[in-house]
Amino acid sequence: MKRHRYLILGAAGLVVISILLYTLHYLIFRDPHHIAMFLVSDLAFLPIEVLLVVLIVERVLANHEKSLMLQKLNMVIGTFFTELGTGLLGDIIKHVENMDEVKCQLSPQDNWTEKDYKKAVNFAWQFDFRISQNTLDLDQIRQRLAVNRDLLVMLLANPNLLEHESFTELLWSTLHLVDELGARESLTDLPQADFAHIANDIRRVYSHLIVEWMHYCRHLQDAYPYMFSYLLRTHPLQDKPCATVKG
Repeated sequence: MKRHRYLILGAAGLVVISILLYTLHYLIFRDPHHIAMFLVSDLAFLPIEVLLVVLIVERVLANHEKSLMLQKLNMVIGTFFTELGTGLLGDIIKHVENMDEVKCQLSPQDNWTEKDYKKAVNFAWQFDFRISQNTLDLDQIRQRLAVNRDLLVMLLANPNLLEHESFTELLWSTLHLVDELGARESLTDLPQADFAHIANDIRRVYSHLIVEWMHYCRHLQDAYPYMFSYLLRTHPLQDKPCATVKG
């Protein structure tokens, strides 16, 4: 309400200033003909000014706001992968039965282009991630997720994520997995049907996780090469991740 009052007062002030200036013009030059001519000319040009403001200025401002929003969104996504996503990626990839093919197709390289990332994303969406019941450590995954539950809730409360539906899906599927694992007193010797249910939840998380990780890698490669260099050396989709630079 107070803001609207200020807008009304500001508009009224501008109208008063305009009237005073036209009055001053008349008092100095005593020429109502030119005043009327310039007034009509200004009014005739007004629709063009409005058109320029709407089509150009607002478009520039909208693009600038979108750019700022994407920067904030990428910061949020970066926080997720730094605190949880990359570690979870490593926890699960060790128990994917066909992980050699996954590593071959989804390990980013420093010379990857947009075409390579699109190919990797398409592979990730279409690939059937088979989770090994014999090696999967559900307690490890539950512990990592439980520690980061507050992070997931905080990220879901971020209004900027409304513009990123696929990442929001990742957060919801991950939070659901947190609930599923936390609802069981013991995760050992689960019935086959129950393990299959949890494995399906993990596959859902992993499919979203690997796709969003690909987008995150692409962003770092473009915007933060030094962070991308560290990611290439340490990400879990390689045989021997190591932060040491080896020439």
